[in-house]
Amino acid sequence: MASTRDIRRRIKSVKNTRQITKAMELVAASKMKKAQQAALASRPYAQLMANMLAALSNAPLDESMHPFLGQREVKTRGILLLSTDKGLCGPLNSNLFKLVTEIKTPAKYYAVGRKGVQFLARTKRDMVADFQVTDRVVFSDVKAAAEFLIKQYLEGVIDTIEVIYPRYKNTLVQESRVRPVLPLKSLREFLVSVQSETGIVAATPADDREILFEPGAQQVLEALLPFYIHRQIYQFVLSAKASEHSARMVAMKTAKDNATKILGELTLEYNKARQAAITQEILEIAAAAFSS
Repeated sequence: MASTRDIRRRIKSVKNTRQITKAMELVAASKMKKAQQAALASRPYAQLMANMLAALSNAPLDESMHPFLGQREVKTRGILLLSTDKGLCGPLNSNLFKLVTEIKTPAKYYAVGRKGVQFLARTKRDMVADFQVTDRVVFSDVKAAAEFLIKQYLEGVIDTIEVIYPRYKNTLVQESRVRPVLPLKSLREFLVSVQSETGIVAATPADDREILFEPGAQQVLEALLPFYIHRQIYQFVLSAKASEHSARMVAMKTAKDNATKILGELTLEYNKARQAAITQEILEIAAAAFSS
């Protein structure tokens, strides 16, 4: 049995660990709530853009003229990996990295998050660029990353834009997913995929009246689609941030509960050791008194 001094030292260490994990759990819970609010606040804007695209889908358009629409031979995939800057968030990052390791075709990688950058460098994958996004998720930061990816796509450096990210489902569940962004097969299929991914239903006109677009439907489509791609990637980043803080809160709560359990076991062990020491002292006193 360990000495009481050693047990007291371990109890103190576990108490400190429990205090730290409890503080981290509270911080993560606060950040998670803010991330959820940011994701919900962006839905009306996404809904309006979806409605505009739905109206455009009914207009006479030559979709083959837009570089985002239609298929082309895929020689090099473009993968945007959304990971975390810090650890202590359970299996969140490892699940994302597992999806990356399953990619066997030629690909170029772009990363948001320090953990993803470290993984891509460690596994010697072709990482083109990395981007910094704070917990506050400023749209201009995400837009810079999206514009760089779109530029690479239009120049033919990559033939697809795909996002690997943790989709926030609820506080306890975050699904690691590979979400294709470009190219789009058609405008209608794009709207269906948006509805299945986000739950946003694009409203189509209720009558047969002709809608006029200025300067023209084709020009509006060319201006609107890049904005929607920016917004879509921004939504993925918001989901990733909400998933990160949720996973960290759950991990820290588990660590705190485990520390509490260990603390109870150590306290019981300490009391037994102390009781044994007292009993031994009483026996020694009694034996000394008897011998004298």
